[in-house]
Amino acid sequence: QVQLVESGGGSVQAGDSLRLSCAASGRAFNTYTMAWFRQAPGKEREFVAAISGRGGNIHYTDSVKGRFSISRDNAKNMVYLQMNSLKPEDTAVYYCAAGGIGKAIRVREYDYWGQGTQVTVSS
Repeated sequence: QVQLVESGGGSVQAGDSLRLSCAASGRAFNTYTMAWFRQAPGKEREFVAAISGRGGNIHYTDSVKGRFSISRDNAKNMVYLQMNSLKPEDTAVYYCAAGGIGKAIRVREYDYWGQGTQVTVSS
């Protein structure tokens, strides 16, 4: 079992930056692929970024490439999402997820989820 708790969301202006954090508890954290998803009102939850257990493989959805950066600290059981040059279309609840295999980008490919943190970007 893995428990995930996100933090770091907030309300910002377009062009600003935020860093989301995800604290994980449970065993074998470094064996899990970790990911960030987001869900805007009235839309399905969508993949944002993922990082493999040891951080060697990272991938992003096209809309955030060059602006967002995912990282992890296995010694602290933490995953981060650095979000720069934020846009109003980035507004969503952001979720941390654990458990994917390979280049997992679908919600059903992840076993554990946090409660989410709200990010609101105004123009």
